[in-house]
Amino acid sequence: MYRSLFPRDLFAEMDRLQREMQQVFDQSPGIRGVGRGGYPALNVGGTPQSVEVYAFAPGLDPASIDVNLDRGVLTLAGERKEALPKSDEKVTVHANERFNGRFRRVVSLPDDIDPNAVSAKYTDGVLHISIQRRAAAQPRRIQVQ
Repeated sequence: MYRSLFPRDLFAEMDRLQREMQQVFDQSPGIRGVGRGGYPALNVGGTPQSVEVYAFAPGLDPASIDVNLDRGVLTLAGERKEALPKSDEKVTVHANERFNGRFRRVVSLPDDIDPNAVSAKYTDGVLHISIQRRAAAQPRRIQVQ
């Protein structure tokens, strides 16, 4: 009777369930939904001269994106309008997977950035923000005499 109520190895079964649950949460973003981070998806990286932020937000009006830099915190905010017809029309929606509504993303930046040397450019649905590092923080070669 003991074998019919419980699997042969209860701990192995628990381990399998834990792996399956972890796979659900570890899946990368796909065409059917938003990834772990929210909207817009961000890539953040840096070089010795700058910090580079890429926000993937196709279909937005660049004027509707609010970019702020305050005390080392970069904030991206805005709103994506709904693309579906108005509700007063007789329309049947079969799928609505595109994000719409207000969004806000916040990124903490390193201490060595120069808040006066920031550029933002929106091209082909990608917002590229480049923040230069302070000249004093950049590596330099010192000539030995």
